[in-house]
Amino acid sequence: MLPKTKDTAEMLGAGKEDARPEPVLVPFLELTGVAQLPENTNCLTCTADGRFLGLAHNQGLSVWCASSFTRVAEWLQSQLELIFIQMTRIAEMTYLLGTVDDMGVAKVFGFHSDDIHLLSIINIMEDVTVRSIFLTFDLHEGGHYGAASVSCNGVVWLEVYQFPVELWLRELEMVSSQKKDENLTEGLDIKWSPFTLMMKISPPTLPTGKPLDFLTHCLTVDIIRSSRLHKEQPSSSSDAATTKKTHESPSCTQHFLLPCHGPTGDGTENPAGLPVAVAVWWSGSTSLLQYLLQKPPKNKSDVTPMPEMLWPNAKEILCSAVSRCTYLIALGLKDAMVCIWNRQSGAPVSIVLVPGETIAFSRIQFVDNWSVPAQDCVTVGTEPVRMLTSCKNGAIYMVTAGQGMRSSSIQLFQRPKDSRDLPTVAIPVPFLQAVSLIMQRSGNMFLTEAISRETVCYLTLPTSHQTASLYNPVYTLNAEQRALFIRGDQETSDLLERRNQSQLFVFYFSQSDIIKPHIDCPRQPTARHHGTLEEICNVYLEQRAQSVDDRNKALEQTWGKMQKTASALQRTRRSRKHQKNLNK
Repeated sequence: MLPKTKDTAEMLGAGKEDARPEPVLVPFLELTGVAQLPENTNCLTCTADGRFLGLAHNQGLSVWCASSFTRVAEWLQSQLELIFIQMTRIAEMTYLLGTVDDMGVAKVFGFHSDDIHLLSIINIMEDVTVRSIFLTFDLHEGGHYGAASVSCNGVVWLEVYQFPVELWLRELEMVSSQKKDENLTEGLDIKWSPFTLMMKISPPTLPTGKPLDFLTHCLTVDIIRSSRLHKEQPSSSSDAATTKKTHESPSCTQHFLLPCHGPTGDGTENPAGLPVAVAVWWSGSTSLLQYLLQKPPKNKSDVTPMPEMLWPNAKEILCSAVSRCTYLIALGLKDAMVCIWNRQSGAPVSIVLVPGETIAFSRIQFVDNWSVPAQDCVTVGTEPVRMLTSCKNGAIYMVTAGQGMRSSSIQLFQRPKDSRDLPTVAIPVPFLQAVSLIMQRSGNMFLTEAISRETVCYLTLPTSHQTASLYNPVYTLNAEQRALFIRGDQETSDLLERRNQSQLFVFYFSQSDIIKPHIDCPRQPTARHHGTLEEICNVYLEQRAQSVDDRNKALEQTWGKMQKTASALQRTRRSRKHQKNLNK
């Protein structure tokens, strides 16, 4: 362990100004690995099995062995700059890679037998006047499905794809066998199987000529409310363009959802690990929509679905997350409110009001137990759930909630006074118990424990290097090896030299005596009993009765806020009326 220590109170601003705690000396975690990176490595990813690293960089991508840091394969193309990469396993030693370049073009690659093959270009530009740009791209674990947020001529929509994984596996095996055949000397030219566009989801519009059922009624109210909100929001000359752009081009967030077994399902069998639905919400909206992943449409024009389910909320949605088992959906709402929905019962598990003023959530994440597979996670009605919520002002909270229990929120990180101390990364470390990784604009990195709110240790690079892109660090976590991989650039004023001297630094947490007490040991999954519909209803009613005090408290807090808002509006009106009389 390095003999360096740091003042925790100085770094975190912990405690009140008039009661500053005694300085606590916190150790630094020692570096345990380093390797030279390709020029301008923009993004890192790690496979779930911990075997390989994917690198997106100048002129292409590379796959490295995550243990030896040796390059296994690469795919290069001149004048190509990749800015996003994702990697998922589809067979024992076969992986899919999803990438997006700086022109917004998405590609899917196959990594097999130490070779990388371009399987598909998702948004091929057929017409130069109609150019679709990928804003986001997501491969679901296992590679069977993907989703992308697409922009074209100021219009934004979501596309969901189904990838021919089994066909691609056979084709990759065939190419691998042909390469081993010494009698074949000519280059292989294979036509890879095409993907299928499952659905194209656009922002909801006012329904016309349809009976006004509950779903269409909620959609109509939400659309009208969002439209009025954008019109009523005051905007100065400096942000008028941004407001107009937000109004015309809403952004979209989606989550793939695994099946909820039991009587709420449709009775059809679904292969393990494959999603059955996708949850979607649009910026400015209060509604979360669910669309079923049904069979691929026969006609390309028949890809515009209707939502199968709608979850209405009292406030505008700002951020969202799903638990690993996808039974729970957490929504960070406007006015510091967190709502957790139970997909099986279709009712909120808990509604939490985070104390504090002017809090606007920017991100919410479940602190899940990664020591068991996603399909074996037990979260619904058996254990409290924890969520890490980040705010735009830099504050970070840990929210704990559950059915039949009193919810709580703990401030892990106060709003920094110095903008250099604003966190750029705040994520739960999946293989450590209640420990989060925080990175700041200043380049500081540390691990903090949620229950005691103490800093576990600081992570530091050599003095000759600094964290690359302080506002958007290039890093990835390896859950299997319990390690952090992060790019560091050499301290120099020459930008070109800095890119050429990038290093991959590695922190192995399991090798440190400081971290060992926090390592999440594997636990046996508890058997999950779904029961009959009557049993589920009885459990739900019992949990509602147990949580009545918590819900009444939230209701009182909301009512108190409404009264304050009403008083403020009345004072404003009286002031305006008085000013108007004076002007007469």
